[in-house]
Amino acid sequence: MTARELISETLPPLKMTDTGNRALSWMTDFQVRHLPLVDDGIFKGLLTEEDVLNFNNPEEALRTYPLSLHQPSVHADEHIYEVVKTAVMLQLTVIPVIDSDDRYLGVITLESLLKAFAAVGAMAEPGTILELEIPKRDYSLSQIAQIVESENTRILSSYITSHPTDQTINVTLKLNIQNPERIIGHFNRYNYAVKAHFQESEYFDTLKERYDALMSYLNV
Repeated sequence: MTARELISETLPPLKMTDTGNRALSWMTDFQVRHLPLVDDGIFKGLLTEEDVLNFNNPEEALRTYPLSLHQPSVHADEHIYEVVKTAVMLQLTVIPVIDSDDRYLGVITLESLLKAFAAVGAMAEPGTILELEIPKRDYSLSQIAQIVESENTRILSSYITSHPTDQTINVTLKLNIQNPERIIGHFNRYNYAVKAHFQESEYFDTLKERYDALMSYLNV
């Protein structure tokens, strides 16, 4: 899934002729803290709520202010993982998308990004979550897949988390089964440390709580 496929059709960009008050009104309506500023199809940067609140007269057009805008963006063909990385690292509430000529295509909202990321992670599929802790030197996705498939089970999704100073990595697997006991037994026999496992209902209750908390934070 690429950035182009995630663009929201509902959130318009600001123009240089728009006022600070319009910017604040749209931020409230769309529950975001950033809005893209576009001039003749060119992305000029993200206007923040703080920028507007610092205006002497928010009734004046944006072009009357000496704006010093940051220009974070992703290209249309970038993968959803890069979009998530950009949003998290820069703490953005919208992510502008540009084409190969740096022309503005639209923005991705956090809501659409989270929904798409959930689909990529096979979160809607029934199953079980396993977390393995593995020394970096021993990591082999093909061996992990062989262990899982030996029990007539499929890996629906997987991802890795690690820290540069750690000698281990955490591998999170989404499996298409409800009872993981036999799979856990196989991993133990191959000296894999099963750090945690979650039944679907437990995992998604926790995930929903975190999602609701994030949405509540974004709406403040």
